Amino acid sequence: MISIDIPALQDELTVRWHQEAIETWQPSADVLTSLVSRLHLANFELWHIEDSARTPGASDADLARVKRRIDETNQRRNDLAEELDRALLRSLEKQGLPDLCAELHSESPGLMTDRLSILALKIFHTREEIARANAAPGHAERNRERLSILLEQRNDLAGCLQRLWSETMAGTRRFKLYRQLKMYNDPSLNPAVYREEAIGEATKSDLP
Repeated sequence: MISIDIPALQDELTVRWHQEAIETWQPSADVLTSLVSRLHLANFELWHIEDSARTPGASDADLARVKRRIDETNQRRNDLAEELDRALLRSLEKQGLPDLCAELHSESPGLMTDRLSILALKIFHTREEIARANAAPGHAERNRERLSILLEQRNDLAGCLQRLWSETMAGTRRFKLYRQLKMYNDPSLNPAVYREEAIGEATKSDLP
């Protein structure tokens, strides 16, 4: 897609963020590279936040804090996937693309990049499991099988993304921005939030 090798970039960042403090990293000045990287960072953070939710002995208060962080990070992830699609569509618009008469693709590049990001994280952590010294017998072999499947899936998806972009540039295929329209983070759309707020307001009105 464009000139970015997305799987290679995601692999590079995954290794770097496991070795260095994330705070030291600065996104690229290139808009598309920055968006791909920041989307991957959201998934990177989400992966490790969800790991913390499964820590044995975590208290209910710990889990509540983690759940809020998951919701916030997942919202950022969705927003960045949409922003990547917007940026791509803006770049195509300057060339009179996509052709509105072309066949519509069911998935956008932003959503495909998000899937590639998750695969990059699975691949990294599966390789970690292969190398884990204290694992049970057969653990490494099972994970080698998993790694082979993950690599095949990523190669297939990366090829599909590249073909989508090539065909969009050729005017034979098109994609649209598909909004996620998440409801749980919007207080006006989440019944658990607005019903609680309504109860609170009703309680206040009963006070002398």
